[in-house]
Amino acid sequence: MWDFVTEKCNVRGENLRWRAHEDEERSFYSKRTEDMEYKFPWGFKELWGLAYRTDYDLTQHQKFSGADLQVVDSSNGRKYLPHVIEPAVGVTRLFFMIMLDSYREEGEGEDKRIYLALAPDLAPYRAAVFPLLANKPELVEKAEEVFKQLTQKYSIGWDDRGNIGKRYRAQDEIGTPYCITIDFQTLEDQTVTVRNRDTMTQERIAIDSLASYIG
Repeated sequence: MWDFVTEKCNVRGENLRWRAHEDEERSFYSKRTEDMEYKFPWGFKELWGLAYRTDYDLTQHQKFSGADLQVVDSSNGRKYLPHVIEPAVGVTRLFFMIMLDSYREEGEGEDKRIYLALAPDLAPYRAAVFPLLANKPELVEKAEEVFKQLTQKYSIGWDDRGNIGKRYRAQDEIGTPYCITIDFQTLEDQTVTVRNRDTMTQERIAIDSLASYIG
């Protein structure tokens, strides 16, 4: 659970904690219950519940159905009723947490940058492709070629509006992890500029290596 939230959902570990239920709040069928809690703007609240229900569920089913629900341990032949672990989480709660935790602000005034630090698999686009200039047919044609190549594997955005800085900011705000710019150097050596959303660093990457790079 912890690894799923921190690694797959890209949520910061410092905003999470485990809390064990006190005896008076624990359900009668549970021997132990713990909640993973997230630090919402109004404080830590339950995100994901985990209850150890022992063999209560199958004991009740067995009692009222009259069926033998025991299983056999193949290693020693012993029969027993399985115990149940109940994880409880809602998609809406997960979504709300991810959006809150991903929202970031940097800088001030005109230099202020807003971005969503979404895990790549949760972002609306894995990358966005830009021709440096929309009025240069050779750049647009090459950008379209790269776009078509990458869309065979990923969800890819396209943007040829305005200046490159505004395009970067627009993709930052929706959480696109990478921006790929096709420029005049691309036409010479088949490399592109790839910008990282979180660090804003830029690298020259060969077109043939793009799919594995953004993967």
